[in-house]
Amino acid sequence: MILVTGATGLLGSHLLIQLAEQGETCRALYRNKAKINDVHGLFCFYFREKAEEKWLSIEWVQGDLLDLSSLEEAMSGISHVYHCAALVSFFKADFEACIQQNRIATANVVNFSLRNKVEKLCYVSSTAAVGVNTKGASTEANKWEPGSEVSGYSVSKFLAEKEVWRGIEEGLNAVIINPCVIFGPGDWDSSSLAIFKAAKKGMPFYPPGSNAIVDARDVANAMIQFMKSNISKERFLCVGPNLTFKALFSKLSEKLGKKEPRYSSPKFIALFYALINELLGHITGKSSGISIESVHSGYKTISYDRSKIEKAIPIHFHTLDETIENVLNGSAYVKNRRT
Repeated sequence: MILVTGATGLLGSHLLIQLAEQGETCRALYRNKAKINDVHGLFCFYFREKAEEKWLSIEWVQGDLLDLSSLEEAMSGISHVYHCAALVSFFKADFEACIQQNRIATANVVNFSLRNKVEKLCYVSSTAAVGVNTKGASTEANKWEPGSEVSGYSVSKFLAEKEVWRGIEEGLNAVIINPCVIFGPGDWDSSSLAIFKAAKKGMPFYPPGSNAIVDARDVANAMIQFMKSNISKERFLCVGPNLTFKALFSKLSEKLGKKEPRYSSPKFIALFYALINELLGHITGKSSGISIESVHSGYKTISYDRSKIEKAIPIHFHTLDETIENVLNGSAYVKNRRT
């Protein structure tokens, strides 16, 4: 039996779809039952007339990775664990929550994996836990270092990854994958897909930095291949195209029929708006939109080298156009079913 944590998330749902396609039986861990309907919508989008048949291969279990009794029950009889669950937030107010949901929750998963002698664990880390190469493309070998512009999310993922390395030292058979910003059909009000919502409204400004994006289907494919291989005690960057934010925003605007961004926003102005937004978040208790940490990220020029993963497994990454088309088509399909 396979356990998938974070099963209702963007990556977790796509992982379930690919595992179901391969005939695997999975136990899917969730916290918010309402989100299961959207995962079912994705099954219908990808499988169409075979959706209900594939859906039956999923055993949904409500649980909390911070609740030891709940986690113990969820991991009973499990042989393989895909640990996708995480809190992604770049708001300073969410730092402690990130530590709890990323580091502590991962430590709990590692501990129960060791206790239950699971055959293998695949942990979804992040490029945020990889060091930045200022002289070229970053690789798995670049050492992560703290700093004033390092996000709390980055700290939490680095510490969470250390828990997996600790488990490996204690005998756990595990592999780590470090994806960049993940795109796939899903809720445009959450995580990385919020950029699609912003692009639909129109984006005249762009940050001058660069990063990479990757298709959720590619990350799920890589994870399954790693779990079925003899590869262990290693981590792999899983990234699609490296591109500037201007190029990304322009492509999104083109696909959504909007004018492409024309102005590079000065950092001090972006930081001012981020500060106001974070203050409003403290007052209302709701964190959304631009943050100080996301501004710092948007002004960094970062690229990644994916040669290690391409040498380790046979993988073809989707193009940016293919990924965006899939996001638009899949998200519209799920939204129409919901309404």
